[in-house]
Amino acid sequence: MDKQELLKTLAFNVVQGRVEAEDEGFDEGLEGQPAVTELVEQAIEQGIDPKEIVLEALTKSMEEVGEKFERDVYLIPDMLASAECVGVAMDILSPHLIKAGVKSKGTFVIATVAGDLHDIGKNIVAIMLKGAGYQIIDLGTDVSADRIIGAVKENEAPFIGLSALLTTTMRVMAEVVRKLEQEGLRDKVKVLIGGAPTSAAFAQEIGADAYCRDAFDAIDILKTTAA
Repeated sequence: MDKQELLKTLAFNVVQGRVEAEDEGFDEGLEGQPAVTELVEQAIEQGIDPKEIVLEALTKSMEEVGEKFERDVYLIPDMLASAECVGVAMDILSPHLIKAGVKSKGTFVIATVAGDLHDIGKNIVAIMLKGAGYQIIDLGTDVSADRIIGAVKENEAPFIGLSALLTTTMRVMAEVVRKLEQEGLRDKVKVLIGGAPTSAAFAQEIGADAYCRDAFDAIDILKTTAA
């Protein structure tokens, strides 16, 4: 398989949500064929530039997944399957990207705030940002403001992503922004929020930098937001 065909096949398998050869895809008859894991390893063996693998296969494929999601062709579990593929690919590629001198775009602390256990949206954002070149510190769910601030300090992170699905836990987002101000860190950290009950108006109300509708929106916002 030549380079272009390999990258195209890799992108196709990300869209199909196939991590390994034994996985089924959305289309029939794919089981047993090489999937993301095998194809990424093959691309490395063939000496394809790891950055090219990310840009030409992973990023492009997730743009297609985003379009399918926008058109309601894909549901959240479908998007999560594709995002998992990107996460696996990035785990394989990371040491090769470092060796190739590809620098991280910055450390991004992400968490579902205290009192909230929902993590599907957060997980998709984390994997997508990892694929976009950010170093992700995923603190998980039900995370207190103090723990989030601690992680920012420890990792000198210029970005925070906060998620909430319950209206009762949204106030923790405001607490994080307030504590950043108290610690003298507010000017050094960009705060992005997301989740069903949140909005651009709420982001403005609590002093966050941006509201993100979804993972694709987060990446677009980060493109125009310097740390």
